[in-house]
Amino acid sequence: MRVPHGIDSKVFSAAVRELEGIVGQQWVFTSEEDLYLYRDAYSPFWGEAEERLASAAVSPESVEQVQAILRIANAHRIPIYPISTGRNLGYGGAAPVYSGSVVLDLKRMNRILEIDEQAASCLVEPGVSYFDLYRHIRANKLKLWIDCPDPGWGSLIGNALDHGNGYTMNPFRDHFAAHCGMEVVLANGDLVRTGMGALPGAKTWQQSRYGFGPDVDGIFSQGNSGVVTKMGFWLMAEPEAYLSGTVMVSRHADLVPLMKAFSVLNNTNAMMATTRIGSPLQLGRVFGVPPEPEHAALLDKPGVTPEELEAYGRKNDLPYWTIDLKFYGGTEVVEAQWTHAMRVFRSAIPDVQFAKGDRLTFPLSETQAEAVKDKASLGIPSLGAFFVGARSPNKPVGSHGHFWLSPILPLSAEAVLEAQKVFARAFREWGVAPLYRALPQLYSPRAFYLLFGFEVSEDPAVNRKTRETVRRMIKLAAEHGWGEYRTAPAFMDDVMNVYSYNNHALRGLYERIKDALDPNGILAAGRCGIWPKHLRNGRS
Repeated sequence: MRVPHGIDSKVFSAAVRELEGIVGQQWVFTSEEDLYLYRDAYSPFWGEAEERLASAAVSPESVEQVQAILRIANAHRIPIYPISTGRNLGYGGAAPVYSGSVVLDLKRMNRILEIDEQAASCLVEPGVSYFDLYRHIRANKLKLWIDCPDPGWGSLIGNALDHGNGYTMNPFRDHFAAHCGMEVVLANGDLVRTGMGALPGAKTWQQSRYGFGPDVDGIFSQGNSGVVTKMGFWLMAEPEAYLSGTVMVSRHADLVPLMKAFSVLNNTNAMMATTRIGSPLQLGRVFGVPPEPEHAALLDKPGVTPEELEAYGRKNDLPYWTIDLKFYGGTEVVEAQWTHAMRVFRSAIPDVQFAKGDRLTFPLSETQAEAVKDKASLGIPSLGAFFVGARSPNKPVGSHGHFWLSPILPLSAEAVLEAQKVFARAFREWGVAPLYRALPQLYSPRAFYLLFGFEVSEDPAVNRKTRETVRRMIKLAAEHGWGEYRTAPAFMDDVMNVYSYNNHALRGLYERIKDALDPNGILAAGRCGIWPKHLRNGRS
């Protein structure tokens, strides 16, 4: 049996027996076979000494069991790492940040506790997945939508706490922004409800977020100050209709007026959904499909110019830049929004082109829902995101996984073009390349996420080079004022280190909160670069 670092084996064995007494022997896992499931399937340290491994795992089914587990952990100074379902692939999966921790696996706490169609809200436990909630809504014929990420198999609570995003309207696509009310077990086992939940018998716990006094919910997101055991969410009322369309421009320089026109729609909430800047000339006609030979040769040409790509685009009827628009509402409303959007873009770029996409009315039948291609935009969870790096005729070997780097950029053409130049130059100098050429996505209402994917290899030397590349990118991005919004455990310290204003004052604040709420430092040590006192100056 593995033992957490610094813990006597006899003490740990006694603690394991105590845990078995709380949840039952079958729900405490110590064998190598069982603990294999708590490895990070996409670890950039796979098979190396630095790989993050659990010493054990325990899976409670109630809040009371969570409280008892944390009290045992405190008594024996056992490090605990809470997960909801452990499916955050690309950002650590089920593995602990601090190797040797005992994983607190909350997957058995999987009840949908409340759902209110009129108030468009729900209250769920950590083990509830997007699939679970979607199926419950469909089975009960509720006129509600979820907002799900890629992929949709993970936990609502886990994704929101890690600042995950989706694809429908504001505020639902920012999953933490769409939450309302938490129940949290603190490190010492105390139970707290936030917002209106602190009022016994409250009628508006999932309707009014703030309650009375400071809003403390944020310290439990991307942090390690408590275990969230219940969380409320605002759901999207099912619209009458949906309409999508694509805006296309032919010149590299058109990105500037394109983004200015888009900002008019975005800042007036005329377009409220997630979108992305596309470039068929830079990426190929269809994402994930290699360009045809002439186009591929042009993209691989050192120093290829925008003018060369524009010429190829004119010859092959390919736009340089695209933006996808999505509208939700009444049948007449979505048509009017599309008409309004075309007018705004034409006023900025007279020769802009448009392609009207899907126009749907709701509710959809099961057959219609299954046939939808852009499922996430309609609140339909799927596992389609795993095509990235998957085995295919174009990639017969497939990938051993990937992880993400996500610098946040200003919502402007100038920022996009600068970032493309900065990272393209760096990749050439470093002799590396990400999984795919990144273009910005609008997950946040006011900023771009520039996503880079990096493949995990079976070769430790390749993984070491990739890790070094990512660390250099984190520093390079910070030098230009672009910070990451989340990252894999391997890089959490690197990301926290660049948030260094006023001699790392923010990290100092996090550490003071950590010390006050978790004085023994048992909870999720190292999560997002926040370490307990005994592990700050060198690890032990």
